[in-house]
Amino acid sequence: MSSTLAQAACNGHDELCNRQYSNVSFVGAHDSPFVGPLPQQNQGWSLLEQLDNGIRFLQGQTHREPFTGSLNFCHTSCFLEDAGPVRDYLLTVKTWLDANPNEVVTMLIVNGDFLPVTDFASEFDNSGITNYTYVPPISPLSIDAWPTLQEMITAGTRLVVFLDYGANVSTVPYILDEFAYFFETPYDQTDPNFSQCKVDRPTNATAAGRMYLVNHTLNINLLDLGILIPDRDDAATTNSVASIEAQANLCAGLYGRNPNVMLLDFVDQGEAIPAEDMLNSV
Repeated sequence: MSSTLAQAACNGHDELCNRQYSNVSFVGAHDSPFVGPLPQQNQGWSLLEQLDNGIRFLQGQTHREPFTGSLNFCHTSCFLEDAGPVRDYLLTVKTWLDANPNEVVTMLIVNGDFLPVTDFASEFDNSGITNYTYVPPISPLSIDAWPTLQEMITAGTRLVVFLDYGANVSTVPYILDEFAYFFETPYDQTDPNFSQCKVDRPTNATAAGRMYLVNHTLNINLLDLGILIPDRDDAATTNSVASIEAQANLCAGLYGRNPNVMLLDFVDQGEAIPAEDMLNSV
């Protein structure tokens, strides 16, 4: 889906316009900023290519760059993988949102250094993207109280932002606490069959009343040393409709509803968008 074609419907489909945000399934780009061929890089498409090809859920880990003090998207540490300032990433998303007025995008930020939420707010505010952010009327918003995609588009609040740790909506109302809204399945999977869908985070959480994110990312245990790297060679199979549907069906059998997010490595491989369409029955 190119940016020139994504203008007619809600996230590309008329059928999604009257569907609540909490009742839409997204395929997401795990470690979206980390692009390239190296073991610590999880995507093959650039951020802009991810958006242009239909990815509407973006996830990435942040750290303070130790020399400049900049808040950057870094994988584990800025010495291992540094994808540059958060602000630059946000500017790219803002420019894309400017050009694509019928798209709702979600961003899940991993707060790797447990920084105060105001550090993230300054990056959002200085990038100019804050005007696009969705602020719930009450917090946390119940799962059945979310607006429809059309309502979000009409209001211009088309960017939903979650932070995994450190959110404080009384201070920054547009950066939402991920685990007040979601639970996640385990993220360190080495089983190519993805034969589980248990609640992994937050600790001791129940599924009731929460949206949920399935970590459908396959890893290799390097030399059986417990060092996990993303399985790039099998990504087309991992990201096939058959593989995504099988785990989604397992999860739906447990929780009575489809996953809200299927988080994937290497969204340029396999059938990410056809799988999303299948989950949304469009």
